[in-house]
Amino acid sequence: MNGTHKKFLLLAVFCLLATAVSPFFGMSAISPGSLFDAGSPDAEVFWNLRLPRATAAFLAGAGLAISGMVFQAMFRNVLASPFTLGVSSGAAFGASLYFRFSATATLFGMIGGIGCAILGGFASMASVYMITRARGGFSTSVMLLAGVIINFFFSSMVMFVQYWSDAHDSLQIMRWLMGSLLGVEVIHLLDLAFVVILGAWFIHTLSLELDLLMAGEELAASRGVATQKTKIKAFVVASLIVATVVSLTGPIGFVGMMVPHICRLLFGWSHKTLLPASFVLGGCFLVFCDLMARTLLAPAELPIGIITAMLGSPFFLWTLFRSNKSGITL
Repeated sequence: MNGTHKKFLLLAVFCLLATAVSPFFGMSAISPGSLFDAGSPDAEVFWNLRLPRATAAFLAGAGLAISGMVFQAMFRNVLASPFTLGVSSGAAFGASLYFRFSATATLFGMIGGIGCAILGGFASMASVYMITRARGGFSTSVMLLAGVIINFFFSSMVMFVQYWSDAHDSLQIMRWLMGSLLGVEVIHLLDLAFVVILGAWFIHTLSLELDLLMAGEELAASRGVATQKTKIKAFVVASLIVATVVSLTGPIGFVGMMVPHICRLLFGWSHKTLLPASFVLGGCFLVFCDLMARTLLAPAELPIGIITAMLGSPFFLWTLFRSNKSGITL
């Protein structure tokens, strides 16, 4: 076992243990001995509230992290993230439409919040693709610029829907936009687990192609990689993961930018190691942020998006000043 494998094993053990321990802490600590005590309030809180919430946080963090890893590989830019490319804002727009019309429109009531967010994410993805194709080819720089444009557009549409809504719906949209894991249902956890795990497996099958794309499109093409098809497949899968996460938790920022970059510093550029490392560290990171959100102002609860932004903003600046002109960290 080489040094990289040892570091990954230590990281995985630490992250999984931290995730397993986190449901025992909150406004009040829960004793492990009370978990199987029938009728115990602590047992009810643990099994019905804290454990599903910790599971949702882990899956959401893992999904955002591996999606950010894919985007950074595609654009060879450590600052690329689901927010940069407009996927999160598109999903947020779809979900905000659900909040605005679900009570009156049968179509949105049938699709549900998850479906609306996924449709919004795919609308964003399709818009980026069409703009890129309209410019000719599948240029990375044009695609990144198109993502920024679409991000601003859908963000403005979210604000429009919020302004158009009544006081109740507007408040609901505002709180959801800050990010929250409160009230995630078990049935939705199964949907989230299916999308994130299947998406991670599919990304794993593209590990070699992503390695070569990081080295440059010309080199990847010379090694037999169909660069355009690979980028489209990776972009679609990563966008689907992000849209699913956003539909359940709201648009939680910075996880997809921070975690892959940290893992790259620790484990290098090979995606065969980078993918599982980003998965477990991203999950553990969001579990930690959720624990902070539940305890810092207890009994009140902070939106988890505020916590990730507070941690991510200084990291973003640090990364920016350590990057060269092409965005690849020196």
